[in-house]
Amino acid sequence: MSAYKTIEAPAKGEIEIKKSRFIAQLAPVDTEDAALAFLEEVRAANRMARHNVYAYVLRDGGWGPAGRARFSDDGEPQKTAGMPTLDVIQRAGLTDVICVTTRYFGGILLGTGGLVRAYTQAAQEAIAAAHVVTISRCVDVTVTIDYPRYDQLVRIAADCGAHVADTVYTDRVTLTLRMLDGTQQPLLEKISELTRGAAEASVSSPFDAAF
Repeated sequence: MSAYKTIEAPAKGEIEIKKSRFIAQLAPVDTEDAALAFLEEVRAANRMARHNVYAYVLRDGGWGPAGRARFSDDGEPQKTAGMPTLDVIQRAGLTDVICVTTRYFGGILLGTGGLVRAYTQAAQEAIAAAHVVTISRCVDVTVTIDYPRYDQLVRIAADCGAHVADTVYTDRVTLTLRMLDGTQQPLLEKISELTRGAAEASVSSPFDAAF
């Protein structure tokens, strides 16, 4: 069973070195078009900046290891900006993510080593500010039971590795239980035992979700 790490929402990190500002913006993206659209959005908002360096890693529409990685130094000396940014993303184990670092030049040259450190640190700051989530292949098990069996079902679900994703209270209780795809059979059997076969549990098609 495969899983991958990404970020839940955009995040930002900013540092200043010798009067140059480095503003790293991180965003979750799942296609190259989405990555490039975010890049253009950052460029449009920072037209006065000297550089908008970027790097992104995508699964490329597949399940499993990252399938596509791109970066650009955007005018900085070769291998001093885009590659260090990409390295930070990959070392963090993230995919389906882009980092765009905007540099406002402060008038003092940093040298190649200084640039590598600056772009590395800016990307690290953005990742530190982000909420990292693990995306797994999941299913939702939905079951309706009588109130007296509610607490028992919640305990059984937890024992089987399921999380309660939703609860609807009417004359009975309908629970949506989220779990890793392929692990649902023991839960289905325990639901049948608990309700003596009276409750029918429906299982969704597999989907990707934070889990």
